[in-house]
Amino acid sequence: MEGQILPTINRWIEQYGLLSEGWRAGIIIFLILLATAVVAFIISRVVLVLERKFRNTRNLWDDALLHSARQPLVAFVWLQGVYWGAEVAHHFSEAEVFKANETMLQIGVVWALVWALFRLVKQIERILTSPMKMRKPMDYTTVNAVSKLLRAVILITAVLIALQTLGFSISGVLAFGGVGGIAVGFAAKDLLANFFGGFIIHLDRPFKVGDWVRSPDRNIEGVVEHIGWRLTTIRTFDLRPLYVPNATFTTISVENPSRMTNRRIYETIGIRYADVRQMKKIVDEIRDMLNNNDDIDTNQTMIVNFLAFNASSLDIMVYAFTKTTQWVRFHEVKEDVLLRISDIIENQGAEVAFPTRTLHLPEGVRVDRGSAPEEASGEEDDGSSADSARQSSRAGRSGQHDVGRGYGEADSESGDGE
Repeated sequence: MEGQILPTINRWIEQYGLLSEGWRAGIIIFLILLATAVVAFIISRVVLVLERKFRNTRNLWDDALLHSARQPLVAFVWLQGVYWGAEVAHHFSEAEVFKANETMLQIGVVWALVWALFRLVKQIERILTSPMKMRKPMDYTTVNAVSKLLRAVILITAVLIALQTLGFSISGVLAFGGVGGIAVGFAAKDLLANFFGGFIIHLDRPFKVGDWVRSPDRNIEGVVEHIGWRLTTIRTFDLRPLYVPNATFTTISVENPSRMTNRRIYETIGIRYADVRQMKKIVDEIRDMLNNNDDIDTNQTMIVNFLAFNASSLDIMVYAFTKTTQWVRFHEVKEDVLLRISDIIENQGAEVAFPTRTLHLPEGVRVDRGSAPEEASGEEDDGSSADSARQSSRAGRSGQHDVGRGYGEADSESGDGE
């Protein structure tokens, strides 16, 4: 096309003999770029108007297609205009640089096409994961993994096409990649392990972005922020980012508390031994309270029983599940349940037990509470002290005599028994 237009314009300007060859070339290039800018502006406005018009329709894919194609289409127009301008310069000049115009145009077209496809994949990803646009939005982690894979395929294909355009043999490149892949595999085995670990995460989906995860094997706990091909970013509960290589998740156990259906209340409550007669009523009232509590899931296992005779208490096991799985709301429900249990125990005239010890003294042994302070203060006279000492001595001998008599009686009883 430019082979017919350029000589015509050049002869038309040359007939008047007004400008030199350099000025003629400059004017023609300017007119071409001006026309390119006008055409690019018109195409951009037309596509934008169509995009706004189709935005009111129920079809979401035409919006995605127009939005992803608008800027690459404008870029393609500019590539074509610059190519024509370079061809004009090549017509007036024999510079070697202009011989690459055809190749650069082909590479530019591939780049614009890749840009459009990347934008289209991104738009489709946003549509599939948006709750405003989809009735049942798809899982973000899965869609993101598929979009990354598609972008990788598009990029690899574009690179191979560009190499073929530049004159390289694709078969030779693939052969080199097969031989060099072995060396690269040994050198970057950790990187490949993380890559395939990320692929397994996207395939098995043990967790997704936004889930709370933790591992009993490693010190890992927090909320998943991003799942990459090499690293997974986890925000710990003290708001620090934790970067975990994906290969780690193939060798450790991972818990996902975000997928729990209920949260558990498991408490052991003890009452005094003196309140053993109220045990049955307390257990029954606690069970009825849980059955009538709207925050407790009665479809799950619920146990309220007298558990054991403990050292200082009679233990009651309370085992139930809440309907909510939210951490803050769960503790509010648990607090309410424990306060109600406390009221039930108090209404029955019982008390919650605590560790105690009872000391039993033999009959006849009396603790004089006033003697120790008086002796410590030194307020008694010597006579009183002597009397106290004599009384203590007599009590001690009497106690020893009683103890001896007791052993004798035990021995005689043992002998009679034999």
